[in-house]
Amino acid sequence: MNEPVYAIEHDITSEEFRELLVDSGLAERRPAEDLPRLERMLRGSNLVITARLGGKLVGIARSVTDFAYCCYLSDLAVSKAVQGQGIGRQLIEQTRSHCGPEVSVILLSAPGAVTFYESIGMPRHNAAFCYRQER
Repeated sequence: MNEPVYAIEHDITSEEFRELLVDSGLAERRPAEDLPRLERMLRGSNLVITARLGGKLVGIARSVTDFAYCCYLSDLAVSKAVQGQGIGRQLIEQTRSHCGPEVSVILLSAPGAVTFYESIGMPRHNAAFCYRQER
C-alpha cells in the first residue's frame, strides 16, 4: 500500500467531507446530510489537514485556531478501511506541528474514540465544559 500524503487543504468539497464522515463512522455525530452546514464548517475552519491515498481523501483533521495560544481540533476522521495504520495519530501530529509549540491542541472525544486518544498518550483534561448545539 502507498504511504498517505498529508497536506493543508482549503478547497475540500462538502460532498467529499460527507463521504469521509460516513466512511469513518463519524457521520452519526455530525450533520452529514446537511451539505450547506458542512460547507460552512469547512469554510469556517482555518486549519484543515488531510490524508490522501491515491488521491482519495481517507483522513481529515479540521481545526479552528489562532496559531498563538489554542487550537480546537473539531473533527478527526479516518476512513474505517485504513484505521489502525497511524493516520489519525499523524493528523494530530501534523496539526500540532503547524500550530507550533506555544499552542494547546484541544478536542472533545466521541465516546467510542476515548481509548484511541489514551493509546496515543494524549493527556486528558478533567475540567472541560461544553454547551451542546441545540440542533
